[in-house]
Amino acid sequence: MDFMELFFSSLGAAVVVYYGVKLLLFSRMLFPKRWFPLSKTFFISMGEWAVVTGASEGIGRAYAFALAERGMNVVIMSRTKETLNQVAKEIGETTGQRVKVIVTDFTKENVFSEIEDQLKDLNIGVLVNNVGMLPSVIPCRFLDSADLDQVSGTSAVSHFLPHKTSMCKIILPGMENRGKGVIVNISSGIASIPFPLYSMYAASKVFVERFSQGLQAEYKAKGIIIQAVAPFGISTRMAAYQKPNIVTLSPEDFVKSSLQYLRAGDKTNGSVCHTVLDWLLQSIPLKILYAEYLLHILQDYVKKRTALKAPIST
Repeated sequence: MDFMELFFSSLGAAVVVYYGVKLLLFSRMLFPKRWFPLSKTFFISMGEWAVVTGASEGIGRAYAFALAERGMNVVIMSRTKETLNQVAKEIGETTGQRVKVIVTDFTKENVFSEIEDQLKDLNIGVLVNNVGMLPSVIPCRFLDSADLDQVSGTSAVSHFLPHKTSMCKIILPGMENRGKGVIVNISSGIASIPFPLYSMYAASKVFVERFSQGLQAEYKAKGIIIQAVAPFGISTRMAAYQKPNIVTLSPEDFVKSSLQYLRAGDKTNGSVCHTVLDWLLQSIPLKILYAEYLLHILQDYVKKRTALKAPIST
């Protein structure tokens, strides 16, 4: 066998091994209970309390219920007092766990000192950083945004980025001292690629992912799990309550699934169907995804299933 034959044989073997390993790692995501098992006492072993931001509805509300059902007391945070009180009542009556309500508006400045005061005496084992904003349900080009000053300024998506870091700053020291804890930062599947028509939103979610992955590298050795969860379609107000199906999940089904992936690494899509969607999205050449006719199809698809709404936050 001459050099060229040896080279190409070795190269072919390396490619087979590389993709074989990737396929094996991908297959693990299809069976989270088998590959990433959690004990029944896992969550209460992390601490007595869970903190969930944006908990008045949607994904945040589902996380609050799910963690209470697993034995944790929960702190729920949002800006709507009446809704929070109702959620707290339902959690208490359903699970028997204690619920603490903190009414706060993360678009305002200087709210974190008060939050820190209210959380300082709690043994917090889980933080779910969920609150966020989608400026418009209908996808559009940057310059076509209904209120360009709001979308591009500090009053829109960027308001919620300091929230992620500040909540971690408040809660992470206690976890480090105890040598255990879980932080879940909610991102989005569309952050997997530069995503036209949702450019600002997708870019903000990239920050969430990189921030989470960096923190996990720093604090994994301390016994703390820090994970970015990047779902695609969830039937929430942010997605105009699209009817759940095999791709668009209900908040409750998604949260139940995503909690099974806590030991799956520093980023997960939280469900089998969204993991497959993420793989497909990254496999298609960007030149095809960015074709004008596909962008028009995306806009028309969303318009048919939603009504135009004002900026939405949770």
